[in-house]
Amino acid sequence: MKMRFGHGYGHWLGGGFGPGGREHRGRGWGHHERGGGRRRVFDGGELRLVLLSLLEAQPRHGYDLIREIEERTGGSYAPSPGVVYPTLTMLDEMGHIDEVKEEGARKRFVITDAGRDHLAEKREEVDALLERLSRMGQEEGRTGAAPIKRAMMGLSMALRDTLGAGRGREDLVHDVAAILDEAARKIERLEK
Repeated sequence: MKMRFGHGYGHWLGGGFGPGGREHRGRGWGHHERGGGRRRVFDGGELRLVLLSLLEAQPRHGYDLIREIEERTGGSYAPSPGVVYPTLTMLDEMGHIDEVKEEGARKRFVITDAGRDHLAEKREEVDALLERLSRMGQEEGRTGAAPIKRAMMGLSMALRDTLGAGRGREDLVHDVAAILDEAARKIERLEK
C-alpha cells in the first residue's frame, strides 16, 4: 500500500516555513518559487534526484532531508514539507524508495536497487545538483548570516519536536515561552 502524506507539517516557528507548509517569504530566507523575481531552486525532477541522492547516503526521515538541504545551502534554502512529502510519495510509487517500518508517526525511507540504478544513470546531473547546493552554501557563508540561520533552523526543529511530543501540556508551552522570552531579552541587550 502506497503512503499519502498530509500537509500538517508546516507549523514551524521562524525556521523557514509558515502555516500550511509554505516557505517563509521573509527577507533572507532563500530562493522562492514565486515573488521577488527569484527562480525556483529545483524543478520537480531535480528535487527527486537530490532527495534520492541523500537517501543513497543513508536512510532518512522527511524532515531530515529538509534539514540536510538547508544545512548544505548554509540556511539559504529549504524545500517545504508540502513539496518534499509528495515527492517522497512519488519516489515510493516509482519504486525508487521504500518506507522503513518503525514505531511512531515518523516515516524513514531507504533507497531501493531501482533507485540506485536510476541515480547511476543520472550521476552527472546529480553531481551538478549537489554542487549547486554546495555553491549556495558557500555564497551564504560569505554573507555572515549563516550561523544565525543555522541556529534558527535548529530552534524551529527543536520547537516542532518538543511541542509535538508534549501536545496538550500547558506547563511545557509556558516553559518554552519563558526560554524564548529570555533569549529575546538577551539579544536585545546585545544591541546596546
